[in-house]
Amino acid sequence: MDATRIVLAGCWTSLMLVYLLGDVLRLFAGDHVPGQIDGRPAGDGMWTLAALIMLVPIAMILISLLVPAEPLRWISIVVSVVMVLFNLAGLPYPGSYDNLLIVVGFAVNGIIIWQARARARAWAWDTGAA
Repeated sequence: MDATRIVLAGCWTSLMLVYLLGDVLRLFAGDHVPGQIDGRPAGDGMWTLAALIMLVPIAMILISLLVPAEPLRWISIVVSVVMVLFNLAGLPYPGSYDNLLIVVGFAVNGIIIWQARARARAWAWDTGAA
């Protein structure tokens, strides 16, 4: 298997764990009341949306391993940019730990974009398209 696919899958796994760590710390720090989002009770639709957002990096792990190289390049770049914009929309976060984790998430997204762009040339070379 191509090493780039493994690196991308590992990056998406790392990003998912950073997001999960932020959620867990938010609960333990008392910055979040269970059952509420932004101080209001959250309904089933809101929790479904939250689940879909968390499924993005999980789906990207599989996509990194299964999708052909050229579409994978663009899917990785677009999804990473969307995730960064989504997280920027929520700034600032209440705790310094949360802001630190968001910066780490931005760095991981940057690595994903860098790897997808840098490795596109290697993929093209391997397939004779260069």
